[in-house]
Amino acid sequence: MKSEALQFVAPQAWVQGAWAYDVLLEVAADGTWRTVRPDATEQQQAAATRLQGPVLPGVVNAHSHAFQRAIAGLTERRSSGAGAADDFWSWRDRMYSAANRVTPEQLEAIASQLYAELLAGGYTQVCEFHYLHNAQDGAAYANPTEMSLALVRAAQRTGMGLTLLPTLYMRSGFAATGLREDQRRFTSTPDSIARVVEAVRAHTQGDARINVGVAIHSLRAVSPPALIELAAYAKSGNLPVHIHIAEQTQEVDDCLAHTRQRPIEWLLNHVDVDARWNLVHATHTTAAELAGVQSRGASIVICPATEANLGDGVFDLPGYAARQGIWSIGSDSHVTRRWSEELRLLEYSQRLTQRKRNVAAQTMGPLSSAAAMLEAAIGGGHNATGLALGGLKVGQRADFCVLDMQSPAVLGMPADHVLDALVFSSPDARFSAVYVAGQLAHLGNDAGFAPAMHALWGG
Repeated sequence: MKSEALQFVAPQAWVQGAWAYDVLLEVAADGTWRTVRPDATEQQQAAATRLQGPVLPGVVNAHSHAFQRAIAGLTERRSSGAGAADDFWSWRDRMYSAANRVTPEQLEAIASQLYAELLAGGYTQVCEFHYLHNAQDGAAYANPTEMSLALVRAAQRTGMGLTLLPTLYMRSGFAATGLREDQRRFTSTPDSIARVVEAVRAHTQGDARINVGVAIHSLRAVSPPALIELAAYAKSGNLPVHIHIAEQTQEVDDCLAHTRQRPIEWLLNHVDVDARWNLVHATHTTAAELAGVQSRGASIVICPATEANLGDGVFDLPGYAARQGIWSIGSDSHVTRRWSEELRLLEYSQRLTQRKRNVAAQTMGPLSSAAAMLEAAIGGGHNATGLALGGLKVGQRADFCVLDMQSPAVLGMPADHVLDALVFSSPDARFSAVYVAGQLAHLGNDAGFAPAMHALWGG
């Protein structure tokens, strides 16, 4: 879709961590911001299209498994049978049942629905941690990028920005030599991941909304030599690297048993971690590990809704924020699909564990917890994607959302409290329009997709 205009004027816009007013926003031909001018004069505004509400930057969704959108709401009943556990590991077995059914056509339909929902929720770029590489029987597709390109088509169909992260997955655990039968679709090697990266990069050349990186499923799922090989490939191409790490206490215990080091401790001691690295979850950490991540310039990806849904635990936001650590936000299993809700859950989890209020504001500096968290989430976008996604700033990609001020959550709010209400007054306020690289991608309540879940479940 074409942008409606190259110039916009926002009555109110979030610029460099604060509200600015009468902001002239000019989009360059390459889809980046050429001009961001607060307090524009009437003459400067004359040729611009006036936006009908406050403008916020688009936010990066730094962790997604698109196919898991199909099971949101289907894993919320207790396990049956004597002594049956109900935890992350039992949920994972249910998730595998979906993973082993999805066809490329179904994945494209599910991802199209998801990406439209994410756009409606204010996300403008999604990092797709993608490990469904092979056919249902584990055999390689004739085209190794079959499933990857289904995600690319979904992104292009909806207008969502996509950072595709083909994921290395080689074994079922630290002591295993291969994958379980129900993990056969995940089989990959450093070479196969590199081939997918190069093929997708060639296929999407010229599309500024789509790029690639790599992911390592977890320390338990890859051998150290393979991890180091893929990391070296990523470094040679300046690609972002993502890895699940320290999400569950059992994972930490298993890593200690097999390596005598905790997961983040091992990673920092054995791999050249730098600002391209994104550690997903990092729920169970020590102060020394958080300091080590910060000192390397790496980022942590926090997924509050999924971490709560799976019973992972609560990330040490105050400890990491005190070190000025970089972080981003992700919706992971997509039990929620709006960044405002993820930030609300992040703050509320801190309040519940610490029995305090406005924890983010107290530990991160700004007066407003919503402002503190939004600025941090925007700041982690470059690490997660390798793209210029730093908000309403010259040279950054022109991604933005227009808030519908008729939404009950923000109706009648004083201008300087609009962001606080957006994050903390639920149900969430709507975005009347969302733009990616200066192009309209979502308008009002039109989600822009046909229902897709029946493609998987037959309902």
